[in-house]
Amino acid sequence: MAQVLLVEDDPAIRTALIRGLTERGHAVDSAAAGMAGLQAAVGNAPDIVVLDLGLPDVDGTVVLRMLRGASRVPVIVATARDDEQEIVAVLDAGADDYLVKPFGAAQLDARIRAVLRRGDGARPDETVVVGGLRVDPRGRRAVLDGRELDLTPREFDLLHHLAARADEVVGKRELLTEVWQLPYGGADKTVDVHLSWLRRKLGETAQAPRYLHSVRGVGVRVSAPDA
Repeated sequence: MAQVLLVEDDPAIRTALIRGLTERGHAVDSAAAGMAGLQAAVGNAPDIVVLDLGLPDVDGTVVLRMLRGASRVPVIVATARDDEQEIVAVLDAGADDYLVKPFGAAQLDARIRAVLRRGDGARPDETVVVGGLRVDPRGRRAVLDGRELDLTPREFDLLHHLAARADEVVGKRELLTEVWQLPYGGADKTVDVHLSWLRRKLGETAQAPRYLHSVRGVGVRVSAPDA
């Protein structure tokens, strides 16, 4: 069971999600506006925050940035906005995951459990080295050419999973299953958006890759740069 803070201004959606999450064993507090949600997130220390973007007083992205200045509580953004640039901006602001409306309580419950599992701690694996990249799952640290990377928990798990299978092409469905622990696929842009974010932190692009190489229609692989 998790202590969930739901920041959602639509009363029908709020009521339905509170009921659905409560039936699945979570304790749910809620707020109908951004600043009230921010105050509750900082003051009540929930296990996870589910944050709408279209709030009546202040945009949810602003709330997220303010929250990230005070807390590392996991945040799932739940929004009707499905524009890729908007999604990337939200992830850049510090969200751990996102859902595009409409969705049900069952899917939100699965996302909550997956996000919280990723924060349970390091796995006792050996450090993985690929070229100038070192990924240490014990300390949950990734170092590139002597510089430590500032990665979110999700980015670290994604990089570690790929690096541990260096030179192998890993499919997006496998990444959703093994990294996100979710069976969802189809139009879900989660993997693509996180790979884009991870590439920027590695100092590369999809058009000029060094470590992350996309294989069209198949997946992605991590390989050391050519000498």
